[in-house]
Amino acid sequence: MIYTDIMLDLETMGNKSNTAIVSIGVVEFNLETGETGREFYKVIDLQSCLDIGLKVQASTIYWWLQQSEVARKRICKKGEDLRSVLVAFNTWMLDCVDKVKIWGNGARFDIGILEDAYAAYSLKTPWYFRSEMDVRTLIAFKPEIKATYPMIGVEHDPIDDCKHQIGYCVETWKAINKK
Repeated sequence: MIYTDIMLDLETMGNKSNTAIVSIGVVEFNLETGETGREFYKVIDLQSCLDIGLKVQASTIYWWLQQSEVARKRICKKGEDLRSVLVAFNTWMLDCVDKVKIWGNGARFDIGILEDAYAAYSLKTPWYFRSEMDVRTLIAFKPEIKATYPMIGVEHDPIDDCKHQIGYCVETWKAINKK
């Protein structure tokens, strides 16, 4: 099967532009069927983000302290250098279709923050800007679907969050495209 969509989820140390990224998860999927494909997951060394000038917000640190122990432990593993992760993601993306749509939460969150990280290293993003899709915009058409969609896995684990987002996006897509 050819997957024409990918879901991106970042765990970060802030919610503004140029924020430090502590993990990335990406899952290929088919918006029509919900079928998922390959996954990309990396924990990122926080220091490598700080070394290139990405920022940390105190409010996000406090927020992380209130999350589950499992979620906190996952971002505290020994991470990889951010630049190496970005290069690895570019390589992973080579196996995607040329015009893949990349989904993220918010117009400036997941995709925008990852784009800022690429820019910090003067690297080209592996997606075309017109392929960026916003989960929040889609969900706005049927917010009750997300509100009642069960979470399976660990909240704030990027792969589990991607699969959760794929689930409610697929159900929303089906609901608004009923014939």
